[in-house]
Amino acid sequence: MTISLERTEWIEMAEPGKKSTLDYLFERLERMPVPEGYKVEIVEGTVYMTPQRDVHWQTIRVITRALDDQFGLASKVFSDVRIDFPSEDEDNAFCPDVAKLVDGAKKENGRWRYQDVELVAEVISKGTGVNDYGPKKTAYATAEVPVYIIADPYLGRCRVFTNPKDDDYENDVTVPYGEPIDLTDTILGMTLSTEDFPRD
Repeated sequence: MTISLERTEWIEMAEPGKKSTLDYLFERLERMPVPEGYKVEIVEGTVYMTPQRDVHWQTIRVITRALDDQFGLASKVFSDVRIDFPSEDEDNAFCPDVAKLVDGAKKENGRWRYQDVELVAEVISKGTGVNDYGPKKTAYATAEVPVYIIADPYLGRCRVFTNPKDDDYENDVTVPYGEPIDLTDTILGMTLSTEDFPRD
């Protein structure tokens, strides 16, 4: 098991010959001096620590406000909250930039269930963007998350994935910043404005 600190540093986590569980890893991580302002998640068994940048947070803020406006402040909309997603090795503990859960979602064993996730939005970071388009996309499709949005402040565009099937999405639409994301034919039944999405 390794930890990636924004692409530059790798630290050995697992004890030799011992398979680590997600809970074991998070217990170890909680005892480590994780720098303030870093997001920690496990993607295919590798721990990633990514700094939260202002453009990143501003994009998250715009999306969460739009969801609050559409569904109300009582809706279950989270940022950077751990949700375990299925994989062959069960080593995916993601902390999505934005996750919206169905009404009535309840925790199971102290955590939110991936089966209750209606939407995930991830904002690209230079060091971890490959995860958003690769293993995370596969995991979200496998979990049948109806809507997956990747916002890219470097390119000024969003990729919108809908209709999960097997381990991929049937629909893949690119929307430039400034254009609305039409989600009216999805479970969300809304349009998401990208006019205020900041660029980096």
